[in-house]
Amino acid sequence: MNESHSNASVSSSSSLNSSVQDTEDDQTIASILAEEEQSKVDGRLGKRLSHLDSIPHTPRVNGEIPDVNHATLDHERLSERLVTYGLAGLQMEGDGNCQFRALADQLFRNPDYHKHVRKQVIKQFKHFRKLYEGYVPMPYRSYLKKMKKSGEWGDHVTLQAAADRFGAKICLVTSFRDTCYIEILPKDKNPTRELWLSFWSEVHYNSLYASGDVPTRVARKKYWLF
Repeated sequence: MNESHSNASVSSSSSLNSSVQDTEDDQTIASILAEEEQSKVDGRLGKRLSHLDSIPHTPRVNGEIPDVNHATLDHERLSERLVTYGLAGLQMEGDGNCQFRALADQLFRNPDYHKHVRKQVIKQFKHFRKLYEGYVPMPYRSYLKKMKKSGEWGDHVTLQAAADRFGAKICLVTSFRDTCYIEILPKDKNPTRELWLSFWSEVHYNSLYASGDVPTRVARKKYWLF
């Protein structure tokens, strides 16, 4: 019986070590991919909006989805802004994961890594609860449980957590009438990369590129990020 218990303990320890190793492998690969992609970024997008003042970012959950008329006007406003600044969006799937897909595309040039990005955001929420719970108008555990689900829409709280987790400045070109451009900065570190997203207010996120530089998507190896 003692031998059986000992074997079980060894097995449990082995599983735990394997789990830790898998997590470390995930983080290492994610870091390498992000560094490879960031080395290709030369700040050209930032220069196009450098004359605009960014408003202070306040993390918040999603508001109400606008009616058809307002949504149409918002979309037209966003489209005009992108044309004005020579930007174009890579269309993300409208499956509820668009924010995480857009972040994954900017980080790894592959929106299929959206599950990994969501997982990292949830880890950030769990490890640094005090940074975010004041912005969540519901029990914090309920918010995390909801946000863990694939298809749950990301909000401005998840954007802040992503900026913090990945050490990134998230540059958001919006359809808001009075706010064209929002910068979301990491709270406790200097950003090491820029992620460019468009936000059709309360409806959809896309990944942004300079006009003419929008990539053509091809199947890429997914490694084992998720």
